[in-house]
Amino acid sequence: MIALRRRIEIQGVVQGVGFRPYVYRLAAQFGIFGWVLNSPDGVVIEAEGEAVEAFLYALQSQLPPLARIDRISVAELPATREHAFHIRESVGGEGQFSLVPPDIATCPECTAEFLDPSNRRYLYPFTNCTNCGPRYSIIRDVPYDRAKTTMAEFKMCPACQAEYEDPGHRRFHAEPNACPDCGPSLSEDPVEIRLLLQSGLILAIRGLGGFHLVCDATNIRAVETLRERKRRSGKAFAVMVRDLAVARELCEIVEAEQALLEGSRKPIVLLRKKAEARIAPAVAPNQSRLGVMLPYTPLHHLLFDETLPALVMTSGNLSEEPIVSRNAEAELRLHDVADHFIFHNREIRTRVDDSVMQIFAGKPYPVRRSRGYAPEPIELHHPAREILACGGELKNTFCLTKGRYAILSQHIGDLENLETMEFFRETLSHLQRFFRVSPVAVAHDLHPRYLSTQFALRESGLPAIGIQHHHAHIAACMADNGLEGKVIGVAMDGTGYGTDGRIWGGEFLVSDFAGYERYGHLRYVPLAGGDAAVRQPWRSALAYCRDAGVDFAPALAAPKDLRIVGQMLDKGLQCVDTSSCGRLFDAVASVLNVRQQTTYEGQAAIELEMLAADTEGRYPFTIHDGNPFQADLRTVISAITVDLHSGTPAAVIAGRFHNTMADVILQACQRIRSHSQLERVCLSGGCFQNLRLLGLTVESLRSAGFTVYHHQRVPTNDGGLALGQALIASELLSVPR
Repeated sequence: MIALRRRIEIQGVVQGVGFRPYVYRLAAQFGIFGWVLNSPDGVVIEAEGEAVEAFLYALQSQLPPLARIDRISVAELPATREHAFHIRESVGGEGQFSLVPPDIATCPECTAEFLDPSNRRYLYPFTNCTNCGPRYSIIRDVPYDRAKTTMAEFKMCPACQAEYEDPGHRRFHAEPNACPDCGPSLSEDPVEIRLLLQSGLILAIRGLGGFHLVCDATNIRAVETLRERKRRSGKAFAVMVRDLAVARELCEIVEAEQALLEGSRKPIVLLRKKAEARIAPAVAPNQSRLGVMLPYTPLHHLLFDETLPALVMTSGNLSEEPIVSRNAEAELRLHDVADHFIFHNREIRTRVDDSVMQIFAGKPYPVRRSRGYAPEPIELHHPAREILACGGELKNTFCLTKGRYAILSQHIGDLENLETMEFFRETLSHLQRFFRVSPVAVAHDLHPRYLSTQFALRESGLPAIGIQHHHAHIAACMADNGLEGKVIGVAMDGTGYGTDGRIWGGEFLVSDFAGYERYGHLRYVPLAGGDAAVRQPWRSALAYCRDAGVDFAPALAAPKDLRIVGQMLDKGLQCVDTSSCGRLFDAVASVLNVRQQTTYEGQAAIELEMLAADTEGRYPFTIHDGNPFQADLRTVISAITVDLHSGTPAAVIAGRFHNTMADVILQACQRIRSHSQLERVCLSGGCFQNLRLLGLTVESLRSAGFTVYHHQRVPTNDGGLALGQALIASELLSVPR
């Protein structure tokens, strides 16, 4: 038979996932000669042999667990009559880009070795293989080879080198491969670490993508001390548990949640907390849910024993600062928080915080997309221009686009200080280099005071395109679901700068990537003090109640403050009109005395969701004609106060309010459908982190014949905003003017 030779070029997640060893073994199986190498564009193969077509078919159908092929091109070449197959040295240089893999949780095989007393890696905290371990956090440049990672400082011992060179071994070309004789090491013995935790101390432990602050989650004093030192008075801590059995002792877990907990990404998963859960109350105050994750590195397994089933595992930072990643930096910034430091000597090139997920309708619904997911690109429906989109102010991520990919950064955080802004710049530099992106324009939010906007206008050096906040939300949902054409967009959040100079946040749009029309919104209500209302929900309550003609005296508010804010509302002094759905939720939470002061963004609305009971009934409202129309909820506020004064339980009122909001959205979408004939609805914005509101809305819209889309790969909050900004900017640059 005639020997055939093919040049095969592959793009996708094919570096750092054991793809070249996989190709090598497959070539041996089919009797193929030639070579494989990593290039800046992906993986290149030259394959020759009588069974080359069967090899090519198998190549695409039997992928390694973490690999993903997005595109493959095949060209015929003259046969060379080679008699061997080799893994060649990687090729550097400028190219499109290769897809940098995210960090992956320890695989079952490595876990078994780590726990086996007869194995040479027994209890070695940096055990990994081609199917798991650090990737994004240690990569300095592409193509992905050990010499271009922070493992370059560690020369493999003969045993590790033999594994690395053995085509039949699980560690064949595993770039972070190491063992106790040649790899990174911990500063403390694991037994000593557990004793410190058992004694109630707070430890700063250097992990995969940065430091965690860790303490015994059952130790009331330790948890309260950590909360005080970290200046995190109300926001819940995440908990890492020894195993799934402990997670089940603490929380109700459905099948889809278990799959997330045990999968290769191992995010924090928001679970329904059991009333009898044996955990310190200060871990998640006023919360019915608990953020739980399983160990995702061998080091984590070392922290647990029978006396330590659950540990608080929160980001190693002070409130609102980025996660700390370097040893010296940790000692400087966390010395007033941690009682003791646990270091290791493998450098973290890129800091990466933990991801946070929840389950909606049986599928993952992202809250924070970071470790395990970033920087895995979002594949787009069609090619995009090379754009940098800077995102928003809170829960910031940025986005780079190139070809058919959108690369969303890991969670950067709230851009409210210089440290976080420097993290933004640092990560942008890394990702532009990794993915070989040279943006032709920068997209930004319209809010002039956002640091992300100021970076776009003053530092980027690129032509700038301002994108309306809620248009970006809907575009992000469209891109998340691979949609084209016009959709009805429902954007519900706290704050978005409007084109009329007001603050938007309860918006009904008809949108595509090229533009939008504002068909309707929640009725404007003046808020006194602007951003102060975010921290003091009683200000929102006072504004909404006065607007509805209802007397309201919020609990805990000082009489002097009430008088001053009342005068501001009466005279229109330092007031801003808003259609914000988030501020409406804050107002209702205050009226029901759920929350009058907040310590983190969205706290009042979250606690209102936790309070709400499953109940029938809703409150009356009116939608006024106009261009745009306005949903008038003054009668809702009035009816809530009547219910409250008549003794209706606050949980029932909260439930009815959620029902009402879903009905408002339904009637608004029906009104738009009657004008536009559109049936597709995209739901986006931070208020749709509220699973009760999301579930009621999806159910009512689908029952009315709408096709409903929500987020599934990027967060519905501002963590997904940059994706929408980038796609809009690309479209605007492509559309003739």
